[in-house]
Amino acid sequence: MMRNETLLQFLKRESAIGVLLIVSTVMALAMANSPLHSFYSYFLSIPVVISFDEFAIAKPLLLWINDGLMAVFFFMVGLEIKREVLEGSLQERSKVALPAFAALGGMLVPALIYGMLNAGDEGAMKGWAIPMATDIAFALGILSLLGSRVPPALKVFLLALAIIDDLGAIIVIALFYGHGLSLAALGTAMTMALILLFMNLRGVTNNTFYILIGLIMWAAVLKSGVHATIAGVVLGLLIPLRGNRESFHDLEHSLHAPVNYIILPLFAFVNTGVSFGSVSASDFAHSVTVGIAAGLFFGKSIGIFLFSRLAVALRLGKLPEGVTNAQLFGVAILGGIGFTMSLFIGSLAFECSEGVCFSLVDERIGILMGSLVSGVVGALYLSAVLKKTKREETREG
Repeated sequence: MMRNETLLQFLKRESAIGVLLIVSTVMALAMANSPLHSFYSYFLSIPVVISFDEFAIAKPLLLWINDGLMAVFFFMVGLEIKREVLEGSLQERSKVALPAFAALGGMLVPALIYGMLNAGDEGAMKGWAIPMATDIAFALGILSLLGSRVPPALKVFLLALAIIDDLGAIIVIALFYGHGLSLAALGTAMTMALILLFMNLRGVTNNTFYILIGLIMWAAVLKSGVHATIAGVVLGLLIPLRGNRESFHDLEHSLHAPVNYIILPLFAFVNTGVSFGSVSASDFAHSVTVGIAAGLFFGKSIGIFLFSRLAVALRLGKLPEGVTNAQLFGVAILGGIGFTMSLFIGSLAFECSEGVCFSLVDERIGILMGSLVSGVVGALYLSAVLKKTKREETREG
């Protein structure tokens, strides 16, 4: 189990990340809707080329951020998942069932709501997974802002829920958002993964070797048609923890600052610049927009809460000590803050292919709407519930 002081340090950091993401989003929206919009568009399309002999990767800056820098984010996610499973909040099976059921409900119900609203539209159905995601930084950041009134067990529950949710999103990306598979490149990537596994089993603990081979694996995955960020997750899971504990934790810690304070804000900046000059009232009522927003706000809260109650009813899990159903529902609402992960899945679902882009509506409108409402309502609801709990405890005391 994570030590309480370590958890509190993590949660304090998340509140700062949330502020940075908001600032990045406001800047992107301001630039996209001002005379600076041409500069913003140019920035996203700056060509960047890396080549070695006949091997070359040529992409605009936007895709280098989404495919390259976000692979570093997913690398950190892979490390965090491994740590939590081996020595953290996911280590004890008895404590995994509740957040696992909650995460499952938080993925299935939003996808179902989106599917119901977009059934029969093949193009729109590409976005079915967008409302499945939870942004761990924003959700935990809001909990941190509510202060010491929040039971520590509730924070740990949300942390475990978000980690399992991330794992579910990774699986969805790997299975459903690949395109034009190259067997040669995929074979190279799998060979690199097997080498990493062999090194792990043989007790190699030099992280530098893992990262070098991981870079080759990332390039191969990028060329394979499977999304390149999957390479980051695989690398994170294959770096040894046992027998390499101090080095593992140092590596994970070294990633927090660049990922949380540079990569994620930069990702938010380049992906949230919605130009409202081209947005009409009908766009807000479009089935894609409504499906994403409703999936995040209603789907997440209903799915997380009902599946949590189902786990308790089936005696597969129990509410954390000191946590009430009302508080659990508040966290379920916060689960609807999709933001970073939803934006990422949206960029995959409706990405341009061979110059052809999905143009019925900008999916980012629904993501911003659903995440904003979930964050505001969740914070207000939880604040009221926690104040009521505090008054009741004071009377009983």
